[in-house]
Amino acid sequence: MDSTLSEPHNGSGPAESPAAPSAANGTARPPSTPEGIALAYGSLLLMALLPIFFGALRSVRCARSKNASDMPETITSRDAARFPIIASCTLLGLYLFFKIFSQEYINLLLSMYFFVLGILALSHTISPIMNKFFPANFPNKQYQLLFTQGSGENKEEIVNYEFDSKDLVCLTLSSIIGVWYLLRKHWIANNLFGLAFSLNGVELLHLNNVSTGCILLGGLFVYDIFWVFGTNVMVTVAKSFEAPIKLVFPQDLLEKGLEADNFAMLGLGDVVIPGIFIALLLRFDISLKKNTHTYFYTSFVAYIFGLGLTIFIMHVFKHAQPALLYLVPACIGFPLLVALAKGEVTEMFSYESSAEILPHTPRLTHFPTVSGSPASLADSMQQKAACPRRRRPHSPSAL
Repeated sequence: MDSTLSEPHNGSGPAESPAAPSAANGTARPPSTPEGIALAYGSLLLMALLPIFFGALRSVRCARSKNASDMPETITSRDAARFPIIASCTLLGLYLFFKIFSQEYINLLLSMYFFVLGILALSHTISPIMNKFFPANFPNKQYQLLFTQGSGENKEEIVNYEFDSKDLVCLTLSSIIGVWYLLRKHWIANNLFGLAFSLNGVELLHLNNVSTGCILLGGLFVYDIFWVFGTNVMVTVAKSFEAPIKLVFPQDLLEKGLEADNFAMLGLGDVVIPGIFIALLLRFDISLKKNTHTYFYTSFVAYIFGLGLTIFIMHVFKHAQPALLYLVPACIGFPLLVALAKGEVTEMFSYESSAEILPHTPRLTHFPTVSGSPASLADSMQQKAACPRRRRPHSPSAL
């Protein structure tokens, strides 16, 4: 779980403060301008808000789906309590791998892994948008991908996925971005995949109630503080891990254009974890049937405040910050204060997402095997792919 907001870095070496020299070629790196710093941090904030906002809206539609294959994965209180422990073991394992084995070969394997996942996630993200551009007479043929095991009466379906020509177009466009990322590791391609992972995570991973959300955010609050302030493990992994598990934006964009290389970064964990809690509050708003989204907007503003405070503290102290240190109290505290003022605390904590609009939602039984939210998305994809003879319309992410 990569969950930290880091100082500028060049993507391949250690982090640098805005005025720190670069000794890679014996020349000093010019200090970042105030305009460049403001542009970088403002862009990171905007990129974090987009998948949370649209992912939360899509989570409502996902939760109301009548198709079993469209059902999201539900995180229960037991899952939430175990998640920080699993994430800590995974993070430490990655740290040891990078210390023992060649970083080049590890990142090559991870790049191929996230190349496939990124294509699927991006295709699923752009599919609803692309469908609006297809003409009515578009030849939309149907296809089926079927893998079985055994024969005769013992034959068992492993994958039975149906898709159409529109899905193939989305996969083709996503594959072009994937090849670009694989060959160049360009920061724009990285961010396209990172945004797709974040949006899919917020859409497909659902908390079953507010108490579970508090347990998850509280556990990762401690996890984030320990691994950022207590050790250098998380920052080291984040900078060694060449995969789209973080959003990056260059502070020297104004000077170097698209070839800029002095990046500030935000881990996807700081987007997805608060995002699924904000999405839960949106579904709670809808369950109240008051035609208001008070708790959703409150938590959304709280996220802006928390991330803005993180950026301010990091810029002042010139040190990577555990963003959840500021995001968790804000995202939980602000809505709770509103509930206290409106006298709806009991309703908030008694709301059961799975009982109201997710009648047959499966439990989340698999945990990330690599750092960051994309692994959770991978488990979600793998489980959905195993659902026999069910189809997610225009959703290649189950492939």
